[in-house]
Amino acid sequence: MTNWLPSLSDGSGPIYQRLADRIESDIAQGVLPPGTKLPPQRDLAFDIGVTIGTIGRAYALGRERGLVSGEVGRGTFVLGHDAAGDHAPHPAPIPFGGTRARSDESARRGQLVMDSTSAPDLGQGEVIGTLLADIAREHPDKIVDYTRSMPADWREAGARWLAADQWAPDPGTVVPTLGVHASAMAVIAAVTSPGDKIAFEQLTYSSISRSANLIGRRSIVIRTDDFGPVPEDFERLCAQQHPKLAFLIPSLHNPTLTITPVDRRRDIAEIARRHNVWLIEDAIYAAMLDEQPTPIATFLPERTFYVGGLAKTVSAGVRGGWVACPANLAARVQVAHKMVTGGMSFLLAELGARLVLSGQADAIRQAARDEIEAREAIVREAFAGLDMSSHKRAPFAWIKLPDPWLSGTFKNVAASEGVLIDDEDEFKPGRTEQIYHRFRLGFSALARREDLRGGLATVRRLIDSPNSGYDNYG
Repeated sequence: MTNWLPSLSDGSGPIYQRLADRIESDIAQGVLPPGTKLPPQRDLAFDIGVTIGTIGRAYALGRERGLVSGEVGRGTFVLGHDAAGDHAPHPAPIPFGGTRARSDESARRGQLVMDSTSAPDLGQGEVIGTLLADIAREHPDKIVDYTRSMPADWREAGARWLAADQWAPDPGTVVPTLGVHASAMAVIAAVTSPGDKIAFEQLTYSSISRSANLIGRRSIVIRTDDFGPVPEDFERLCAQQHPKLAFLIPSLHNPTLTITPVDRRRDIAEIARRHNVWLIEDAIYAAMLDEQPTPIATFLPERTFYVGGLAKTVSAGVRGGWVACPANLAARVQVAHKMVTGGMSFLLAELGARLVLSGQADAIRQAARDEIEAREAIVREAFAGLDMSSHKRAPFAWIKLPDPWLSGTFKNVAASEGVLIDDEDEFKPGRTEQIYHRFRLGFSALARREDLRGGLATVRRLIDSPNSGYDNYG
């Protein structure tokens, strides 16, 4: 391994791009001859004072240029211009250029799926298929058996994917899971007991609260404002109702799109510390951001479980997820995940790790960002003049309905017109008197932008026809 320490003072543009340019320049000048092993991402990130994610993007860009190869479990090696592509262990990133036409069961039923925020179809199935074939060829014994161990590269992949801002988890604290939902439920099973209370924001990914209720936990609600959970209300809730755990979505909140400021994240962490409350920090949408805010886990590492995955950025079908745990609880969460889900799939865990460690996941994520940005612009144009929250990196919008529409009524009328959306009740963790008169519209799961435009036209027509809201004259 080389002790290569690049200078990034020259050049312009993002740091990851300057680093990739330096790799290319040093290869051309013979500083990095073919076969040289580049420094591990964690080491180089520390040496030059950037995040692991920045190094990962630079190495991924190097792979796209045919300069280096990433070998799972071994590292990143210089190929040299004459050898580029000859020895790469994984296929080069596919040339993403927008969504593909595809067979869509919902479309055949006359429905437009706008109640889902899964990653757009950018042709990544081709890469996934190649990796699956590699895994089946290399590990025929393991794909037909139960998973009996957790290879180090599965944890390393999770640590790399979850890294944010100047924070990155120790791979030893990372547990591979079957997605973010499974991560959260494993944590709940590991650190709470039947009858314990779990605090949720007023609006949230309610499948977690419903699943927690199903296994005997009780949901309580933290009041929120335009900046996320209100610290004073969280303090009151902790003092009066003593929740064992709180589930929070501080970055690109689902469904409000709120990004909680760093000072408030620090306040929430301090309150949780004083009252011995565990935190689950859901970062599934945070991975779409170009620069992620400082995680709450930075301020409360001993009590925060940081969860993320590939569903919104790469592929929902891969079921790739990870949870970074407080140092002494990773083993307990791993056992709880096995008990809650039946166990990790070798095929899926290995696939997720290879996607990340080969750089393919980063390439797909960037293509997904570009596609989401283009679609978000279409949505903003379609709903011009309405009260709507959206973000160029988020695959959904949170839209206010004009009088006399009610959220549930609007959802039913839209469904009768062949458009599936989520009303506000889908995001409430329990009964509440708070009414928002909003709905969430997802726009990533449709096969084509043409389908999106058609669905938006239908939804806008319904919004502008308020008499459609009176669907029962009996």
